[in-house]
Amino acid sequence: MHIRDIFARARRPTLSFEFFPPRSSEAVKDLQDSLLQLAPWRPDFVSVTYGAGGSTRDRTQSWVKELGQSDVFDPIPHLTAVGHTEAEMMGILETYAAAGVSNLLALRGDPSPQVTQSGDFQTAADLVRFIRRFNDRGLHPDPRGFGIGVACFPEGHPATPNRMLEMDYLKAKVDVGADWMCTQVFFDNHDFHDFRARCELADIRIPILAGILPLTQKNSLSRMAELAAGSRYPAKLLRAFQRAGDDTDCFQQVGIHHAVMQCTDLLDHNVAGIHFYTLNKAAFTLQVLRGLGSR
Repeated sequence: MHIRDIFARARRPTLSFEFFPPRSSEAVKDLQDSLLQLAPWRPDFVSVTYGAGGSTRDRTQSWVKELGQSDVFDPIPHLTAVGHTEAEMMGILETYAAAGVSNLLALRGDPSPQVTQSGDFQTAADLVRFIRRFNDRGLHPDPRGFGIGVACFPEGHPATPNRMLEMDYLKAKVDVGADWMCTQVFFDNHDFHDFRARCELADIRIPILAGILPLTQKNSLSRMAELAAGSRYPAKLLRAFQRAGDDTDCFQQVGIHHAVMQCTDLLDHNVAGIHFYTLNKAAFTLQVLRGLGSR
């Protein structure tokens, strides 16, 4: 279903999950088990990640196809710009259009030693513009073409310390055709609320989904802070984790409780949708959903 129709039909904030293509038979079983557990929640869509430079292209397309055969999971594949030529991207779009995929999440992608800046796309806006041209040529079964999502960063994009310039870059993605955006993980809702207000000031009016990840492992704190986008933890949360010490169960409950409180506040402030980064594990996401007290 086209993302515009998803938002139009929703009488509540949307609910969605992110998965990544599994690499082993054991990982496949874990994902399948998670899908079974999450299916009763009837998400509005699920997203499937895409490795840097297309390193998981085949696996991503395979899982998008499999999920598309379900009557529960409407898949939205991630698509990264870095390292792709226009010819390669045209082939990917044609494949997804033929498979009946309705929406894409267009991302710049992170350069790596294996993936350089080479290619025809330097920014996510370049990719959004290319997808929009594909749509305008009538190459998709839906006359509107693909619905296009983009990423956004409430805590700020690490490559753009100038926050005003960062907003200009975000608006460029919207102006060339983005229909909606999803945030990188954040842990302090003040960042989200301020970001949403700044979007309004910049005349960015498309829906903003909040990306939520329950912190459930102590070593994930430093690992997430080291990622390209980084993560900022509020002092209140850090104090709670300190009280948990090395008690794994207690640490998990602190992380889940914080995610429940985040989601409650977001819902109270009319968030357009909540997008859970599941890491292919259903248990902690389910605890957050149940903690919200509603199906």
